[in-house]
Amino acid sequence: MNSISWMVGHLAWHERLVWVERGQGLRIEPDLDAVANGAPASTPAVEPMWAAWGRVTDAADPYLDTLSTDDLLVPLPHDGRPMASSAGSQLQRVTYHYWSHIGEVSAVRQILGHTGLAQFVGPIEAIAPYRREE
Repeated sequence: MNSISWMVGHLAWHERLVWVERGQGLRIEPDLDAVANGAPASTPAVEPMWAAWGRVTDAADPYLDTLSTDDLLVPLPHDGRPMASSAGSQLQRVTYHYWSHIGEVSAVRQILGHTGLAQFVGPIEAIAPYRREE
């Protein structure tokens, strides 16, 4: 089972890869390479991972805010070449990756004996119902 700190860093690494490197052509937070897919198992300190995650999402969010529905159909560049999958498919992949690791974090917290844990989705229909794009 992965440590929570590793999962935070790993999700930051994934967002950096997709939205900062491929989407914007920028290279930031090189320390996240230690929690990349295929990297050796590790248990990094949680504070630097949270800080890196914040910096990566701060760099990714303005870019994501510019994407239109049409932009989501365009492949992101990868090593100077277009990827086979679109930005929209990558958005789904990142979302599902978060869901997977959030479930894993919940399991770790249960094993550690934490109580009062939030429900994973909760009353999603009341809080955030589907709304048609305007």
